[in-house]
Amino acid sequence: MLKITPIPALSDNYIWLIQHQNEVVIVDPSEAKKVLDCLAKNQLNPTAILLTHHHRDHTEGVPELLSYHPSLAVYGSSEVSELATRLVEPEEHFSLWEYDVRVIESAGHTEKHISYLVDNRWLFCGDALFSGGCGRVFTGNYQAQFDTLQRFNALPDWVEVYAGHEYTQSNLKFAQAVMPNSCVLFEYQERVDILRSHHKPTLPSTIGIEKQINPFLRAENLEKFIQLRQQKDNF
Repeated sequence: MLKITPIPALSDNYIWLIQHQNEVVIVDPSEAKKVLDCLAKNQLNPTAILLTHHHRDHTEGVPELLSYHPSLAVYGSSEVSELATRLVEPEEHFSLWEYDVRVIESAGHTEKHISYLVDNRWLFCGDALFSGGCGRVFTGNYQAQFDTLQRFNALPDWVEVYAGHEYTQSNLKFAQAVMPNSCVLFEYQERVDILRSHHKPTLPSTIGIEKQINPFLRAENLEKFIQLRQQKDNF
């Protein structure tokens, strides 16, 4: 069984460590020092880095990590080609240990954003999907982001969502403003507030939960999604 651990970084990022025995894969290392400290403290051996997109708050730590661990494989799309040693394409599959990893096209936030679905159970989605929200559409390609959300909607409810930022509280404020009142949303908000009051991560969420509390996943068409995303940009 894999163990997944968040390393809080910068102001609100998460670097995810996927651990199998004493080996780890690092997802979106925005800072190197915190990762290196965690590896040393827990006597862990890094084997690979997974990058979701090219923004510096997801890639900044890569060069320093490679200076300490030059044999690390770095997976990513063509937009991180200056860092990646293994370029991957949407719907490509590769293995981490004995686990299958599916690459999911997740464009919209950036042009070549990708997500990684490990063992059809753990989704590492960078800034394409947050709990209660989704990333800003910096490309202006709302169709691409809407299509990305439909791919996530098609995943099984049990899939756990490991997003790149701790944005849940602010996302849920918007969700409450645009969605009908529901017990599920109220209870989720309550749980999130308790976790944050103890400085604990609100992630992972699940696809099943997100289908109920995330207004962007619930947008029934492109027009509605654009309306919601533009509302959130100015919320």
